[in-house]
Amino acid sequence: QVQLVESGGGLVQPGGALRLSCAGSGLTFSRYTTAWFRQAPGKGREFVAAMRTGTTNTYYSDSVKGRFTISRDNAKNMLYLQMNSLQPEDAAVYYCAANPWVILSALQREDQYRSWGQGTQVTVSS
Repeated sequence: QVQLVESGGGLVQPGGALRLSCAGSGLTFSRYTTAWFRQAPGKGREFVAAMRTGTTNTYYSDSVKGRFTISRDNAKNMLYLQMNSLQPEDAAVYYCAANPWVILSALQREDQYRSWGQGTQVTVSS
């Protein structure tokens, strides 16, 4: 059974940074496409970043490109999201997601990911 557990959320001031972690069990991250999504109050779930199966290629939404970095430690089965220059509009619950395979054109679609974590809250406020 695949389980994903996020951690690292919290309160940060605008311009600050946080690193989210996602611990995986029941799967091997290097053999899965892994992604981060987020959901702000009253809004739908939004794609943030992804790494595809068997590669180190990374993909980002335009809203976070240049500020966020997705990475993976295959030996530890951990997925990370380094978030820099955080702004109030980045506040949301952040979820990690995984699926054995997602085609490139569908990376941003949440229905392509079978496994989800429970989410971790990120609040950006002064």
